[in-house]
Amino acid sequence: MPRALILLVGIAGAVIALFGLREVNSIVGPVVLALVLVIAVAPVRSWLAARRAPIWVQVAVPFLIVVLVLLGMVGILTISVTQLASLLPTYAKQFEELLAASQHWAATHGLGNDVLAKAVQAFDPGRMLGLAQSLLGSLIGVLSSLFLIVVLLLAMCLDAPVTARILTTGEGNRPQLVTALATFAHKTRRYLIVSTVFGLIDAVLDVIVLSLLDVPLPLLWGVLALIANYIPNIGFVIGLLPPALLALLHGGVKTMVLVVVAYIVINVVTQSFIMPKFLGDAVGLSTTMTFLSLIVWTFMLGPLGAILAIPLSLLARAVLIDSDPSAKWAQALVSGKMPDG
Repeated sequence: MPRALILLVGIAGAVIALFGLREVNSIVGPVVLALVLVIAVAPVRSWLAARRAPIWVQVAVPFLIVVLVLLGMVGILTISVTQLASLLPTYAKQFEELLAASQHWAATHGLGNDVLAKAVQAFDPGRMLGLAQSLLGSLIGVLSSLFLIVVLLLAMCLDAPVTARILTTGEGNRPQLVTALATFAHKTRRYLIVSTVFGLIDAVLDVIVLSLLDVPLPLLWGVLALIANYIPNIGFVIGLLPPALLALLHGGVKTMVLVVVAYIVINVVTQSFIMPKFLGDAVGLSTTMTFLSLIVWTFMLGPLGAILAIPLSLLARAVLIDSDPSAKWAQALVSGKMPDG
């Protein structure tokens, strides 16, 4: 068959698959999240198995760890976003004062008010309140699907020991696929562990800075910084904008500048200098592929797709590329590195 026809058929199949997954994203998202969480706590199960712990202990301990973490994070976010929704209307006066000062500054410098008017519309307190309410609605949606996630976690934890043995016995029949899946699990686990550790460091430092600067709801912004740490490329901006805007309304321009500077310093030191030394080549995706994966998975699964963009891309690479011995050129393309030899 002509190569062009093969390429067009492949693209058409990919588009159909992507839109099909998008239609069932309410199911696919929780399934992938549960899979990633089970992979993350797999070393705990292996540690218990090495010490000959009973099977029910190997299942219960990793399951309880994940459930407690999920419930704690959802609880913190729910309480904090509720407080945010009730807090935003109290800043209407500060917003009006900031608007008057901005108009005066624009007038004294001979600038028109058209751009300023558009900015005012974009950052209207009513819209900010609506955003907070929509975030709260999203959290309620997460709570409604939390039961599904917990059931999936329990099922996957129960099947984990058997699945591991099945994959081991499949090395003779499908060695490339088994190796690719094992590599996917290893890279995903390493990525999650390193990202979580440095995300927690960033979150703690952010909470300390925001508390010292008297910015409201520092715990909420710390949790947001932790979650945003899993979003490639734009996660830092997502974690910075809400507390910076609230700092502007609460303490003025000086407080906002201090928040921005502190976030940038913390992010540059941890994410640019320290974290790459621990993460190394665990991701195995070029900068372009990382950004494209963020766009594609967010389009398919929404905010959850942005958080799971890297693990999902690693899974797609394992199934479609790494399991094919003749696809070394594709491995080099997605990783941005020349193949050995």
